[in-house]
Amino acid sequence: MTEEKFIDLVSGYVPDTDIKDRLFKTEMKNLGIFGYGTKGFIISMIETALELTGERISGSDIQRIIALGKDMLEHPVEVLPGAPETLRSMAGRYRLILITKGDLFDQESKLARSGLAELFWKIEIVSEKNEATYLDVLARHEVPPERFLMVGNSVRSDILPAIELGARAVYVPYRITWQHETVELDFQSLDGQVVQLETLAGLALEV
Repeated sequence: MTEEKFIDLVSGYVPDTDIKDRLFKTEMKNLGIFGYGTKGFIISMIETALELTGERISGSDIQRIIALGKDMLEHPVEVLPGAPETLRSMAGRYRLILITKGDLFDQESKLARSGLAELFWKIEIVSEKNEATYLDVLARHEVPPERFLMVGNSVRSDILPAIELGARAVYVPYRITWQHETVELDFQSLDGQVVQLETLAGLALEV
């Protein structure tokens, strides 16, 4: 929603430009500086707007972009259907670790507002989700990779790192996926190492 509003705003200055593509390229360039999260996205929107308009964009429109970012940070947390029930069911049988990447303050705030924090045994907020990160988390909590099951909606950040270290994974796709997280994967070639579910509600039945 924010991206669409941003594109509408900037297209008033440069109507024939692929604003979405330019914004994505700016985000990728800035990942190594700001990391993942809404605050970095806000800066990338402002930088993209300034570059595309040759700094002609008005101060009031820059303020509108900042307001769009603040709306993202303050937006109510929307818990997926079946998530609380599934977590409660599994918390009694397994040690649940939440591994999420992004800005520490933003992620802590969202987790607190979700009302789900107490269901997790451990919470890990990391700068990147890759094989090295998972190995570090598992080592600190004394969890062998073969006893680890990763559940997530990103093939790049959730599924691939898990299967690379010899763990299993459950892929629950979401209707919106950030372009950076989109990776093609042949699930049939993984010999049961990855299971795909339509919703989180089916997770309790699988494990």
